[in-house]
Amino acid sequence: MERLQKYMARSGVASRRQCEKMIAAGMVKVNGKTVTEPGTCVEPGVDRVEVSGRILAGPEQKVYLLLYKPRGYLSTVKDPRGRRKVTDLISGVAQRVYPVGRLDYDSEGLILLTNDGELAHALTHPRHEIPKTYLARVTGTPKQESLERMARGLLLEDGPTAPAAVRLVEVDARGNALLEITIHEGRNRQIRRMCACIGHPVLRLQRVRIGPLTPEGLKPGQFRLLSREEVSRLQDLIR
Repeated sequence: MERLQKYMARSGVASRRQCEKMIAAGMVKVNGKTVTEPGTCVEPGVDRVEVSGRILAGPEQKVYLLLYKPRGYLSTVKDPRGRRKVTDLISGVAQRVYPVGRLDYDSEGLILLTNDGELAHALTHPRHEIPKTYLARVTGTPKQESLERMARGLLLEDGPTAPAAVRLVEVDARGNALLEITIHEGRNRQIRRMCACIGHPVLRLQRVRIGPLTPEGLKPGQFRLLSREEVSRLQDLIR
């Protein structure tokens, strides 16, 4: 027997957390009866599970993609306003994949997509502290004391940030600095809010590393399959 939300996540429906929400919302049936308790157990291969009228075929082959998201794309699979989504850039992949975490509309850089709900859930869980590195071109040049404040942690409207690694990379001819910032949190628009907090709003933001993964060989809009070694290294981060 297996918990329903885990079975759904292994079947590529969504992350386990999102599957729990779908169950609570009455979107799931087991053997023809609507189930709203995430703790419900099912027997894989025996019980019939339906999600929004679609019968699950069971766990499918796991797929792990690394995409370089261009600016002007949403990190989601649906948008009522019809805007471009990262999934629009995926072709030739039979499995339905989902973004792991978010990268805001105006930002660019790396984002993972997978049908492995278990891994997606673990990578976005705060306790695993997966490091993510960004390059932020900001207005003006922050003083050293401002960078040290950012490194120690800033008080934002949703609470203090955890310590970060911050480095001044360069200053361009216009006097605007390029900062390298590594965080392990995943708050909404966190880098932009951190830079605004020290008085230097972001002009351009790029995510250049997720754990051990870098954009080497990828241009904006391109994606590639992760190697077995890369998947293994990601799994090592969450053990």
